[in-house]
Parts: sequence; structure tokens; C-alpha cells
Amino acid sequence: MAHELVASRYRLDERLGAGGMAEVWAADDLELGRRVALKLLGRDADPARFEREAQAVAAVAHPNICQLYDYGEEDGRPFMVLEYLAGGTLEDRLVAGDPYPDDETERIAGEVAAGLAHAHDRGLVHRDLKPANILFDSEGRAKIADFGLARMGGAGTLTETGTLLGTAAYISPEQAQGLPATPASDVYSFGVILYRMLTGRLPFEAESPIELATMHVNEQPPPLLDARSDAPPALAGVAEASLAKDPDARPPDGAALVDALAGETPIASAPTGVITDPTLVMPRRPARPRRRVTALPLIILAVIVLAAAGIVLAVFATRSSDGSQPTATIAPPRSSSRSQTTRTTSPATSESTAKSTTEATTSVTATHTTTQATTAAPPPPPPSTASPPPSTASPPTTAPTTDTLPTTTPPPPPPPP
Repeated sequence: MAHELVASRYRLDERLGAGGMAEVWAADDLELGRRVALKLLGRDADPARFEREAQAVAAVAHPNICQLYDYGEEDGRPFMVLEYLAGGTLEDRLVAGDPYPDDETERIAGEVAAGLAHAHDRGLVHRDLKPANILFDSEGRAKIADFGLARMGGAGTLTETGTLLGTAAYISPEQAQGLPATPASDVYSFGVILYRMLTGRLPFEAESPIELATMHVNEQPPPLLDARSDAPPALAGVAEASLAKDPDARPPDGAALVDALAGETPIASAPTGVITDPTLVMPRRPARPRRRVTALPLIILAVIVLAAAGIVLAVFATRSSDGSQPTATIAPPRSSSRSQTTRTTSPATSESTAKSTTEATTSVTATHTTTQATTAAPPPPPPSTASPPPSTASPPTTAPTTDTLPTTTPPPPPPPP
């Protein structure tokens, strides 16, 4: 078929690949003068699936997704014209046992994640993501291709329930069980690809596709850092998070992968199926209503305090009147003459107990009254700056503002018999 014209426009040049579904040719667009990839439906293939792929690719337009140029039919065989990607596939670049360069791994993973984010945002699930379906243009940019198994959101599947779809080495656990594929299914396949690029090996290896699919469902992959201890921790974390058995435990879609690779979303330390304890959020206790404080309890409290103070004063006065230790309070002396005349009462002798007790009670009462009067009296005016004239009169024996307790004179002794 080389040099054959398709639709009187595309001249086939070189066959790039062939399979049961279709054959792919490098061709020249004679009208636009550009290199293209022309994909012809296999003679025994399902035309509905081929048409579905064309619709899926036509629904997206992103730098990291292979672009669809044209769609038609030639001699009863549908064909689609796609962007020609001269850089080959990722499968061609991977070497068994050798990790891919870390900087290139990070760049390619970011570009594939961006393409998935665009497709998932438009309701498109690839369902067969693998290194053979990641191609590179002449500038080395990664692009997702071959949406032959893709499913548009809300559309029916092309296969019966329970049919195994996808390549066994990269298939998600839910697809291996015949369950519907979701964006998280593409995330799982992305995790297998990233694991292989970082370690040089697949997380699961078996001789038969069925055994391999069973391992995806039931077994945990070897920890990535055990397979390669010097792998970049951030990329290793994204790979292991994407390989979680439970779809809900993975990054949910391509947009989440983009954020995780950029470091904007933290990745769980045990994402492959180990469920950590959930954080418990304790309910807030309702606030207790504050009691209103009325004035009546305060008044009662004040009355009790005043009554207690009165009792204490009464006890103190009673002790003083009984003659325990009555002491008169004397104002501080203002002159030396005053200090000579100030005295303190002392207990009465045994010979005049009744008379001394009466006089002491009277003296204490007078002293208490005098002390209150002295305290309440206004302070004396400040002394004049002018020197007072000398006085010839003798100074008073006591200060005019100080009261002196009367001196108790004991009675004369009785005459001798």
C-alpha cells in the first residue's frame, strides 16, 4: 500500500505499526504539505470502537495529547488522520533493569499528568494508558495517544460487563475485576509507568496476563524505595500513592497528579492500601447559660460581713473592759514637754480592783472618743514663714490637740493600828 493515496489527499509512505485493531502509516498531506500519521481500521476490527476513538480525540485539544486532524472512510475502511510524532514511544526508551534519568522522568510524568488532567476534565477516561501509548514529538514533548479503549463520561461501554480491557501489566484492580473504569483507573496506570521509570522494573511481573491481573487485585507492590533506595522521594511518593488498591485512596484524577508532582498536595506515607486512623473531631459542648446575679445575695452578704465586724469589735471591747490588757491610744508627741506628761494606764492593784476597773473603763471610753475626734479634725494650717515673737510665758505641758488620760492616784494607806 506504499505510495497509495487515501481520500485523494494522503499518500502513504511508511507503515509504523500494525495490530488487530488498526494499522498506522506515516503519510504526507498533499494539500497542506505536512507529515501526518494515518490510522486505518483493521479489516476484522470493530468499526464502532474505531469511531469512538476518533470522537474521544476530537473532544480534546491539549499540547500533551495527540491531535486529530481528519476522519473519513476509504473503500469501506474508516481512517483517521493524526498528528505525526517522530520521537517514538516511551516504551522504545525504557531499558529493562535501568531506571530512567530522574530529571527526564519528572518532566515526562508532569506532561502526561497534564494531558490526563485535560482529558478527565472533559469526562474522558483513557483506560489503556501505558508506555506504548505515550509518544514524543520532534521537540521531545510527551503526548498521550491511542484512545481506542477510551470511554466518554455518560456514554455506554463498547464491551460487555466483565470483559477485561487494557494491558495486563498496567491495568487497574477495578478494571481487572471487570468494574467500570474511572479517572482514578488512569491514575493507577500512571503509577505503574512511574514506578517502572524510577526502578527499571514493573511492580508486578508474571508469565500470564491473568496471573498478572490477579496480582494487581490481591498483592501489594514492593516498596519503591526498597527497589531503589536513591529514588527521588517526591516521585516515589506519587508513584506509591497512585498504586493504592482502593480507587478512593489514590489521587482522584490527572489534576490531582499535577498538584502532587508540583508539591502542592501532600502525599500520604502509606498510600498502597494501609488506612491510617481517621482524625476524630470532637463535637463542641453547648455553652452553659450564665446565671444572672441579683442584688439581693450581695446585700445579704454585706449585712453578714458587717454583723461579723460588729461582733469582733464587741469582743475586743469586752476583753478591754475585763482588764486583760487595756491600752490607751495616745497621739504622738509634738514636743518634749508633751512626752514628759504622756502616760499609759496600767492595771489596778488588788487593793482597789472595783474602783480601778471603773476608772479604766471610763479612761478607755474617753480615749476612744478623743481618738475619733482627733482623726476627724481637719489638719492644722501650715506654719507661717515669719518668725513668731518670743514669748515670756511658760510653755504648756500638753499640746492643745492631744488629750491626756487622767492619772490614777492610789488611795493613801490606812493609819497604823
